[in-house]
Amino acid sequence: MKLLVTGAAGMLGRDVMHAAGNAGHEVVGFGHNELDVTDAEAVAARIGDERPATVIHCAAWTDVDGAEEHEEEATAVNGAGAGNVAAAAAGVDASVLYVSSDYVFDGSKGSAYVETDQTAPLSAYGRSKLAGEEATREANKRHFIVRSSWLFGTGGPNFVETMLRLAADQSEVLVVRDQVGSPTYTWHLAYGIARLIEGVEYGIHHMAAAGACSWYEFAREIFEQADVDCTVMSATTEMLGRPAPRPAYSALESQRQHPIELPSWQDGLAAYLAQRRSETEAPA
Repeated sequence: MKLLVTGAAGMLGRDVMHAAGNAGHEVVGFGHNELDVTDAEAVAARIGDERPATVIHCAAWTDVDGAEEHEEEATAVNGAGAGNVAAAAAGVDASVLYVSSDYVFDGSKGSAYVETDQTAPLSAYGRSKLAGEEATREANKRHFIVRSSWLFGTGGPNFVETMLRLAADQSEVLVVRDQVGSPTYTWHLAYGIARLIEGVEYGIHHMAAAGACSWYEFAREIFEQADVDCTVMSATTEMLGRPAPRPAYSALESQRQHPIELPSWQDGLAAYLAQRRSETEAPA
């Protein structure tokens, strides 16, 4: 099957390209410099030329705090851009997969969210991702919406790398303890996506690492697995004063009869650190 991946140069997009290729699909991918998803005509032309069977839409505005001051721009990418991609896919009779976020929820449930739970984003970023879900659903009947959580992978900046970088320069770090989610390794998510698009179970899918933890607990596990001597100090969200509000509890689970289940977040971290070591040690 021929697949087209947007955001192919990004952290998730790169892994999706590899996972889909390893699954035997013909894959073409375009980064932002090659395809601006906010340009509806360019998107329609590119997808019209390639005529894929499925479009996996990974291109996104990912700066959560930056979206608070630039909500219009974030929504142009995550909302209208998603609609452009979904419509162009429909134009060549292709299905589309849109990658969404746990931040479409407000975190007040107190337990893991499932696909049918009511959305109520707190931040501009969350609103922009929800707009993308709605635009995708409206533009293409054959759509998959995959919500995931707290992504980390070797193809881009992420929390694990930030913690390891800070630990190299200081003996302690300060991390919030009152935000809980499901840290998800992009390599695992990419393989889940590659499996999902081979079927026809359209609609919303929650696909995140098994289990849940706070950022504080995640940081402690990072240092333990990486054998790094750094003390993790805990803080509240209010103490750190970030521009964008975050949901307090946004772990994800699936209520589907046959969900695609990913390994635990601890296993994802171990696999990430192993991949990181292999890439560092690989000969030039």
